[in-house]
Amino acid sequence: MVTRVSVIVPAFREAPNIEPLTRRVFDALADARFDAELIIVDDNSQDGSVEIVERLAAEYPVRILVRTEERGLASAVLCGFEHAGHDILVVMDADLQHPPEAIPDLVDAVATGRAELAVGSRYAQGGSIAGEWNWLRKLNSFGATLLALPLVRLRDPMSGFAALHRDTWKRADRLNPVGYKITLELAVKARCKRYVEVPISFATRHAGSSKLSLREQFLYLNHLARLYWFRFKWLIVGAPLVAAATIAVATAIL
Repeated sequence: MVTRVSVIVPAFREAPNIEPLTRRVFDALADARFDAELIIVDDNSQDGSVEIVERLAAEYPVRILVRTEERGLASAVLCGFEHAGHDILVVMDADLQHPPEAIPDLVDAVATGRAELAVGSRYAQGGSIAGEWNWLRKLNSFGATLLALPLVRLRDPMSGFAALHRDTWKRADRLNPVGYKITLELAVKARCKRYVEVPISFATRHAGSSKLSLREQFLYLNHLARLYWFRFKWLIVGAPLVAAATIAVATAIL
């Protein structure tokens, strides 16, 4: 039985990365004997991305969706899911920090039923980060990961490189992601229980500039607050009520 895969790549001004990404994705999938498509979801970059994809489409099953109204990585991923032709969905960044050669291992974990969500992990045993991160970036990554741990049982919940089955995405409750953390949103809202973390070497950006900003970090905190409310609403609401009832009973007894 042929494994069919849709690879979704959100992009904004990533034209220099599109061709090397496409070639590496299809090289990796051809070696694994997967039937695959690549969908670039572009937020109206107007940087030549459309022309590059149209040229590559003569060689590979790749297409580009240009959004002129919506913006944002997470919503771009969901747009790609909606247009995907296959049932196993892979999401990854356009900048080649996520190694396409790891896609077969992610897909295999989902296709065999070992995982509801397979994640490319920098922090799993065997994973690594290329280049030197300064202390501020390390602290930022550690803090963001620590804040997400009560929500998911993953070493690298911040990863944007993951695979899942269409059914897992479809059962997710009220997806409303903000910012970049679509994997975390899917893990929590789909109530995933079975995870596989595939170790990856997180590379330096191939070309272009990072989209991470202070605004995105504030959006992440907003996103976390929403997910905590979704996951622990009963505790957030219930704890004050229990405390108030306890005080009321104690006061009546006294």
